[in-house]
Amino acid sequence: MSDSENTEDVSEKKSKITQYGSLEGKVKESSQEAIEKGVAAGNINISDPKATMEMSMEDRIHQRQAEILAEFERKKKIRQIQVTTDDVEVRKLLRERELPITLFGEGPADRRERLRESIAEVGPIKSKQDELIKKKKKEAEELTKTTWYHEGPESLKKARIWIARFSMPRAKERLKRAREFAEQPESQKTSHLQQTHRHVQAMSSYCSQIGHTRPISHCEFSPNNKILATASWSGLCKLWSIPDCEEIRSLRGHKINVGAITFHPFATISLDESAACLASCSADGAVKLWNLQDPEPVADIDGHDMRVAKVAYHPSGRFLATTCYDNSWRLWDLEQEEEILHQEGHSKGVHALSFQVDGSLALTGGLDAYGRVWDLRTGRCIFFLEGHRNEIYSTCFSPNGHQMATGSGDNTVKIWDLRQTSCIYTIPAHTNLVSTLQYQKSRGDYLVTGSYDGTAKIWANPGCLPLKTLAGHEGKVMGLDISSDGEYIATCSFDRTFKLWTKDTEFV
Repeated sequence: MSDSENTEDVSEKKSKITQYGSLEGKVKESSQEAIEKGVAAGNINISDPKATMEMSMEDRIHQRQAEILAEFERKKKIRQIQVTTDDVEVRKLLRERELPITLFGEGPADRRERLRESIAEVGPIKSKQDELIKKKKKEAEELTKTTWYHEGPESLKKARIWIARFSMPRAKERLKRAREFAEQPESQKTSHLQQTHRHVQAMSSYCSQIGHTRPISHCEFSPNNKILATASWSGLCKLWSIPDCEEIRSLRGHKINVGAITFHPFATISLDESAACLASCSADGAVKLWNLQDPEPVADIDGHDMRVAKVAYHPSGRFLATTCYDNSWRLWDLEQEEEILHQEGHSKGVHALSFQVDGSLALTGGLDAYGRVWDLRTGRCIFFLEGHRNEIYSTCFSPNGHQMATGSGDNTVKIWDLRQTSCIYTIPAHTNLVSTLQYQKSRGDYLVTGSYDGTAKIWANPGCLPLKTLAGHEGKVMGLDISSDGEYIATCSFDRTFKLWTKDTEFV
């Protein structure tokens, strides 16, 4: 090849390179213009290059190590996931997770591995049955918190008006006493409280009596504190003199376990002994009224088809409340001799009930682990007590009118404040379920709780500090009561005995 030909080839290549360079510059220029237009239009977001910093080699190494460790953890998690070896079940689970049941050339082992990876990424397998159970549980909880109201008879309206007129003066008197107590010097209030607490700390067993042939389920002092009534699983109720614990009379009429017996608020004080001074209930749904003269019942209250767990007199004595395992509680007008209220509201059986001292409110506790406060003047549920994990077996209003206590199968006692509509204390009271509890009846300066762990305990109020443990029963403590003067505490047990506790003068 000649020199002239070489020169022509070189010049031709240079011209092509020049053209290519100019073309590349135009492309870069046009793309830069397009980017600038996109940024101006807000379609492209570009961070400031000065605000970023390129990763160093060391940072890149650390990042790579973290990625490798994360991958190892992911594979370890996948290996730990247990998956069925049944290929039909694997296909079914893949279908429920909306994944292909098989891929081209995929075998059973590959499908299991793909299912494992899906579980690791998305979460555990939830079958349709599990989702259905969860849905039903959620619906049951919503139903529990729903209150059902039914139209009542004209007699219920009259009873509500009567209760309102009865409770208002009592509420005013209670608030007046509370204000007078609040105006006292702090030293005087503290001294009174300490004296009461020292009294209960000095309590010891005064009398122990084998009361029945079967477990004693309930006990209660008469309003004048001279009689103790006990109820037993033998079907008998008995009256005992206090303090010598001698049997006065056996009340025969129930055919099966008696759950509770209670005195009329004015029995042994102003009510005639021939009148209906006591009420009791049993597991067959029977409710009976008794006087203080005859061993046979004076009246029967019919209408319950299931177990009646508790009976309680309204503070006026005119009404009687019963709690039933048909998920309801009822109010009976003893003067009119009729049922005036059949109140639903719990999703399981209603086990406990207590009235506020004014007579305007009722507190119920159910096997659904919830409590409810009902305004008897309007019929509305004004406070839903939510917090216990297991069944509520006992309830009690404090004499101050705004404080309540509930005992549960979760071994705890919760103190609730009606003014705050919330739980203010939770006491890990016992090592077994709390079967019964009672506030001091005069001022509520202490609370006594009984449990299936075989003990009764006394707690200071306020503060919920432990003051005394009453130990001595060989079986579950099933019931207790405090005399209205605070001199005695009675406990009854599964061991067929009841015990009377009073101040030991040698203690102080």
